[in-house]
Formats: sequence, C-alpha cells, structure tokens
Amino acid sequence: MLQFSKYQGLGNDFLMLDGRNAPEEDDSLGLTSELVRRLCDRRFGVGGDGVILALPPGQGGELRMRIFNADGTEPEMCGNGIRCLARFLADSDGDQPGRQWQIETLAGRIVPELQEDGTIRVDMGRPLLDPEAVPTTLPVGEAGIPQGDLEAAGYTFSVGAAGMGNPHVVIPVTDVALVELDSFGAALEVHPAFPARTNVHFVQVLSPTHLVMRVWERGAGPTLACGTGACATLVVCHRLGLSERRARLDLPGGPLEIDWDEATDHLFMTGPAEAVFDGVVAPALLDLDQYGPGEQGSVEPEPSPPAPSAAAAAEVADPDPEAVATSPTSALPEVNCAVVCVNGCVRPDACPSAEARARVAALLESRSLDDLVAIATNSLDDRTRARIEANGPLGG
Repeated sequence: MLQFSKYQGLGNDFLMLDGRNAPEEDDSLGLTSELVRRLCDRRFGVGGDGVILALPPGQGGELRMRIFNADGTEPEMCGNGIRCLARFLADSDGDQPGRQWQIETLAGRIVPELQEDGTIRVDMGRPLLDPEAVPTTLPVGEAGIPQGDLEAAGYTFSVGAAGMGNPHVVIPVTDVALVELDSFGAALEVHPAFPARTNVHFVQVLSPTHLVMRVWERGAGPTLACGTGACATLVVCHRLGLSERRARLDLPGGPLEIDWDEATDHLFMTGPAEAVFDGVVAPALLDLDQYGPGEQGSVEPEPSPPAPSAAAAAEVADPDPEAVATSPTSALPEVNCAVVCVNGCVRPDACPSAEARARVAALLESRSLDDLVAIATNSLDDRTRARIEANGPLGG
C-alpha cells in the first residue's frame, strides 16, 4: 500500500510521500525510475510533474528532500516542489505561520517559511554564475554571467545562464506567446553547451519589475511553473539590465515574487502551494511485473538521460561471481538506479531496494483489499480533519 498526497504550486504538481520515519537505508521508499514514471503518467497513473520524498536528515538538517521528475530522473532541486513540501509538512503537522524548515537537498540546505497568508517564502540561496558551477561551456560575458549565442532547432538564440543548484538557460524575447516551446525547449535542453542538460526559460519584459516567462523543465517538458527557473530568470534579466533586483514573474500557472537581496546575495521566492487530494495507489499499479516494456504505465523518458558507458554497465550487470558469493550486498558497487535501471533492475539478486519491496509485498499478502482500504480511509480522514481544523473547509 502506497499512501500519497497530491500538492500543486502554480499548477506544478507533485505526489508527496512521507518517509520521515523510514529506516535510514531506505532512502527511496521502494521507488524505482519505472514506478515513478508510472505514477506520474496522467492517463495510466496518478499524474504529476514529479514525486517528492520527505526523508530523515543526513547532514544536520530537519529533514531531507528527494525529488524525481516525471521521467524518473532525479534533479538537484525544485523551487515549486519545495514550497509544496513545506505546505505538506505544515498541513500534516499542524504548523503555524512563521514555521521554518531546514531541508537538505542535492543543491544544499534550503529554508522555506510559512507566511501569514498561507504562501511559502523560500530562501533559495545564492545564484551560481561560474560556468563550471552551472554547469555550462558558455563563457562569462560583459554582464558577468555565462552568455552567448546558441544554435538550436534551426535558429540562433542569444542566451544567458545561471545555476540554482540546477542549470538554467534564459532567453529574452519580445513576445513569449509566439515561442515554439515544444521545439525550442526540447532542442535547448540537450544542447552540448549544457553537459548535464538544462531547464529552458523564455522571458518577456513588461517593465523592470514585471516579467512574463514560459518554462521547459529538464526531464518534464512544458510545465506551468518553475521556482528555481524564476529565480535564475530574474538574475539573468537583472545582469542584462532588463529588470530590478525584485520583480513579479508571471508564469502560466500564476505569479511568483522574486527578491534578489543585495546585502546577502540570496534569492527569496514567495508563492502559493496547495493540497489537491490524498490517495492510495492501487496494488496493481505497484506490480512492476504486470506490464511489459511499452505497455500500460511504462513511459519512456524523452529525451533520455545519458546512458552509462559499456564498461560501467558491464561492471554492474556482471559482477565477479566469487565476489558476489563471498561479499555482503553493501560491498557491491553502488548503483544509481534512476540511470542504470531505467529498463529494469540490473542487479535483481542484490538490489538495494529489495528489502523495501519485500515489506510492501508482505503487507499486501497479509491483508485483504478491504483491510487496506479501511486503513487508508482512516489515515486520510485524520489528515483531512486536521487540515480543515487548521485552515478551514476550503484550505484557505
């Protein structure tokens, strides 16, 4: 049984899984890249731009966030995602305005804060403007940011880049409505100037304090909003002389307020995050053996992340038999399941997620479907009641 809560921030929607009490070794809650793709499928699954896990801390924070894109890959951070996580934590724990969370991410420690009006203000840290930190091969230009001209999809784009723990490329245009986002976004995401691929943002300047942007997210495609992207867009526009340090950025899903504080060099993002519904995944959806490749719920990412080298794949797929026979699982080479196991587990006899999957299977076998539904219903009733008591019937 897999319980989840669906949250959205400006239309950027995520499945939230609470694993704060999970064993330290179970840092994926039994998820694989294939299962993430199935859950995020809007026709055959729950539907979402990604899956977010709340996990025990590992480096002195209050908790750790892992996020997986709809294609099963794991990005460093997500601004809308961390706002949704903060709102989820506040709803789950009954937190009041002023509450802050020290959240560990692959991009470093991020600190969201619950505001009086229910929005979430997030200290996003300093922007990364060194090309190696973005990362990008673009050189630093006159504006003090990585910038230059890129050829893609038959066009030449004048771009600027910035990192927010994840890479972003920003393209100022005269009218964002005319941008061929599906074509241009897909081509620029995988441009060789960005070795880790990149998020792509087209921005139109209405005034120095009011920008309009459209988003192509790495690993997700067109989305209604991107918090880290809004921060990177403000940085690029300010350095190019197009905006102030504080501005409203209108995204397809709604506005974000971005403030690049001159004293600290930190970016602060303020915006909404809301609960959509709580649910339980049907056991059949978790059965990865039910469907073959390309069948229901199995969605191949486009574009795919870089494949491991043949030598690396061989080392993982065919470890030395004697070493396997005499060594514990922990002694085997580490496997990045999100990359190596895209088309199925390469180490089924010593999978690091096997124990978690076994616990889930044992629970499903020991309980009837009616029992599972009753457990889930009671849990969801408790969460809904707590949310209504804290925020009112409409969650406002």
